[in-house]
Amino acid sequence: METDIKSKLNLLFTTHFKNEETISCIQLPVSGSSRLYFRIIGPYNNAIGVWNNDVKENIAFLEFSKSFLSSGINVPQIYEVSNDKIYYLLEDLGSMTLYDYLTETRKKGIFPENIINLYKKVLTELPKIQITAGKNINYNVCYPRNAFDRQSMMWDLNYFKYYFLKLAKINFNEQLLEDDFLSFTDFLLKADNSFFLYRDFQSRNIMINGEKIGFIDYQGGRRGSLQYDLASLLYDAKADIPDYVRKELYSFYIKELEKYPSVKQSDFELYYPGFVIIRILQSMGAYGFRGFYEKKKHFLKSIPFALDNMKQILNDYPSFKRFPELYNSLIKITESNYLRSLGTPKNKLTIDICSFSYKKGIPEDSSGNGGGFVFDCRAVHNPGRYEPYKKLTGRDQEVKKFLEEKSDMSEFLVPIFSLLDQTTKKYISCEYTHLKICFGCTGGQHRSVYAAERTALHLKKKFPVFVYLVHRELKK
Repeated sequence: METDIKSKLNLLFTTHFKNEETISCIQLPVSGSSRLYFRIIGPYNNAIGVWNNDVKENIAFLEFSKSFLSSGINVPQIYEVSNDKIYYLLEDLGSMTLYDYLTETRKKGIFPENIINLYKKVLTELPKIQITAGKNINYNVCYPRNAFDRQSMMWDLNYFKYYFLKLAKINFNEQLLEDDFLSFTDFLLKADNSFFLYRDFQSRNIMINGEKIGFIDYQGGRRGSLQYDLASLLYDAKADIPDYVRKELYSFYIKELEKYPSVKQSDFELYYPGFVIIRILQSMGAYGFRGFYEKKKHFLKSIPFALDNMKQILNDYPSFKRFPELYNSLIKITESNYLRSLGTPKNKLTIDICSFSYKKGIPEDSSGNGGGFVFDCRAVHNPGRYEPYKKLTGRDQEVKKFLEEKSDMSEFLVPIFSLLDQTTKKYISCEYTHLKICFGCTGGQHRSVYAAERTALHLKKKFPVFVYLVHRELKK
């Protein structure tokens, strides 16, 4: 079969490039879909050949490509299409994805400024795809649905239920969960869904070629809400974007939306956390199907990252408790030591770092070990006493500057880092699996948040550990 596919793709190449013979036709690594991709190289030109026997999906991709190209979006040029629309030839946008670039550039948990700037370039293009190009899309060719409607949402939620929750052996009340699914979709459907939804806007579908950014794999696009694609990019599990970077990028995208007066930013912010959650659930369903059901173990490696993202959004979005059975099920999976261990080296140390307010009590250790450290930051000069800082947090640059220049926070952290370095080394050598570190202050907003953030960066940079960071009091 592969020989026949190559033969037909080579014929498309020779036809398009005026009898130029091919030197090689190499199949690219298979992803989660049934489509097959080949890089075809000739003496003077190269291209990407695609085989896909799902004709309706091919038509959607080809039609969307025409609309994007006419709107100035950098997607592959369509060179040739076979009469049966099963084979087609595309412009080659290179072999470096945003995820590849991120993996090569990132250093032990540090997110360099050049990567943040690259993400900002992507986020400048995203509204152009969703809003500007979205106006030219022929939604009649969308496949399998022309909108991210209730049916689409229920497919994703049940995909998560059957291929993740059940296969991960998480206990839940099925009727109550179905009731929450309906209520949750009712809420999401109130968001404006008149835009183009890319559907899989994540780092592996964004190409980097010098200064140019390109986009691929949008055949699942349909009409939908803006929030979903931003959630797909910023909560891309394997990209493992730090929460402080994620919030900076979110603010940048919100600023970009100011260029589009038709978008109500207050509505965007209201529904965004819900779309983050449904996107993560869809991803978990895919990991469960490919990993648990199809036994493709490399998909399981993404699960701990997805759990970390889910833990963070639930912490930031307390009103999600209005869907109690769904909320409780998600809490169970984030606390599952079994799920966190999937695809990771045996006995790799997990360090759970938390900031909190002493007014609301010291956080419990969910691992069951009952060990770790609690550090009291209340002896450090408090920026929260001053009006300019009252509404800010330890993540904001102004607060960071205050703590670094007008307090003894740096001196406070020196012995703490020394103690934690000693403990972490020992825990790793003893093959312990969990260490809990908590920083408390009066309101859990300034000093403890800053100290927790600094500690997370320090430990991720210095040791081969997993670090999970939660600011318990923020956005509550």
